Amino acid sequence: MHCFCSLHQGRRGFLLTAASLAIASPAAMAQVDVGAPSLLRNVVPAESLEESATQQYQQLLGQAKAKGALVDGNNAQLQRLRAIAQRIIPYTAQWNERAKAWRWEVNLINSKQINAFCMPGGKIAFYTGIIDQLRLSDDEIAMVMGHEMAHALREHSREQLAKNQATGLGLSLGAQLLGLGDLGNAAARVGTQLLSLKFSRNDESEADLVGLELAARAGFNPQAAVTLWEKMGQATGNNGVSFLSTHPTGPNRIRQLENNVPMVQRLYEQARRR
Repeated sequence: MHCFCSLHQGRRGFLLTAASLAIASPAAMAQVDVGAPSLLRNVVPAESLEESATQQYQQLLGQAKAKGALVDGNNAQLQRLRAIAQRIIPYTAQWNERAKAWRWEVNLINSKQINAFCMPGGKIAFYTGIIDQLRLSDDEIAMVMGHEMAHALREHSREQLAKNQATGLGLSLGAQLLGLGDLGNAAARVGTQLLSLKFSRNDESEADLVGLELAARAGFNPQAAVTLWEKMGQATGNNGVSFLSTHPTGPNRIRQLENNVPMVQRLYEQARRR
């Protein structure tokens, strides 16, 4: 089903830097209010975390490939994901200057899990289950992607790691910290015991709002954030919803998104006119 001989070439061909796609605009001021990033993250060097994340990402892809689960670059779903990412990436640097130098990468893993993530440094993976089982539209995929990008841009993993260092827990970088599913867990268990972490409620709120704005600027309908989380709520009773173990849904989350859709509606309308 998959032609693995072209996998490396397909991934390399997608690698992008935000700087090469940067869009200069006086309208780049944020429309959502999430405040300044936590200063605690400065305890952990960003370069080290991003390097470790890249290693973890490559281990995950290697394991998925060995199991025949890494989707070929010619796959229509993967091309769809990469096209959506290409539209969003130009708007990431306003949230984190480091994103200008990130080598963004998007891959798709064939799995029934409802899951997706973006690791520090812009390494993105979706599982086919989140697209197929929730029957996501392009707009809804953009909301998932924007949300996960926002976790990386706001450096929530770096902050969580710093919190554990600050309290003397000695956490190693691992799949649970980075939001991976079972394949990532297996790769990260080599020689260490992982501590499962979840982003804080505030982190999730930030990622919702920043992701909403990123997607709107890229021309994706912000109302899709509401329909996405409604679908997530309906999927709560299903098995294998890895995404919901770290991203719990609920009426408060949907209400916050509904309240912020008008804040980014103009950005969406401007993008649609371009």
